[in-house]
Amino acid sequence: MTKKTVGVVLSGCGFLDGAEIHEATLTLLSLDRRGVKVVPLAPDVEQMHVVDHVKKAPVEGRRRVMQEAARITRGDIRDLATVKASELDALIFPGGYGAAKNLCTWAVDGVGMKVNGDVERLIREMHAAKKPLGFICIAPVIAARVLGHGVRLTVGDAADDAAKGIEAFGARHVARAVEEIEVDPAFKVVSTPAYMLGPSIAPVSQGIDRLVGAVLELA
Repeated sequence: MTKKTVGVVLSGCGFLDGAEIHEATLTLLSLDRRGVKVVPLAPDVEQMHVVDHVKKAPVEGRRRVMQEAARITRGDIRDLATVKASELDALIFPGGYGAAKNLCTWAVDGVGMKVNGDVERLIREMHAAKKPLGFICIAPVIAARVLGHGVRLTVGDAADDAAKGIEAFGARHVARAVEEIEVDPAFKVVSTPAYMLGPSIAPVSQGIDRLVGAVLELA
C-alpha cells in the first residue's frame, strides 16, 4: 500500500496568537502513528500580533507565521504558497487563535472575514480534486467561508458565535461533543471541536484521533 501524504497547516505557535500546540502535536502524533507522511505547512506572512501567554495580552514585536510554526515541527516546514493539491492525499487544519487571526480574519471581522489567499487556493484545489479536508477547533469557520453551500461542520456548541458564523456562510453547523467528529462524506470534510469545548488534553486527543482516522478513510 502506498503511504499517504497529508499536509498539516499551522498558523504559528501558541494558542493565543498562533497554532494551538496541543492540537497541532496531537494531529502530528496521530498521523505518525498511522505511518503517514506528514507535510507541515504554514503561510510565510507576518502574524497579526504577538501575545504574552502568561499575561494573555499583546506585546510589542513582530513575528512571522512560518518561522513560529517551525518551532512545533522541529524546523520541518514548507511555505504553503509553494504547495499544490497534487502533492497531497489530504489536508488538516489544527486550530488556535492563529487560525482565526493569521489564516483568516475571523477574530477581527467575524462574518465579514477574508481568508489568506493561499489557504483558500489550497482548500479549493483539494476540494476540486475530491481529496479530504480536516478542520479542528475554530478552523471550521475557514471551511465554511471557502466551501459554504451546505457543508456540514462542527465547532461543538450550536450557540457559539463561530457556529452562527458557519450558518451565516451557508454551511450547516452540527453540535458535537469534544470527543466526537462531524463527517460530511459528500464534501469529504471532517471536523471536531477540540479546545472550542476542551476542557483538557485527554478528551481533545480523542476527537482529533477520530478526525485523523476519518480523514484517512476518505483519502
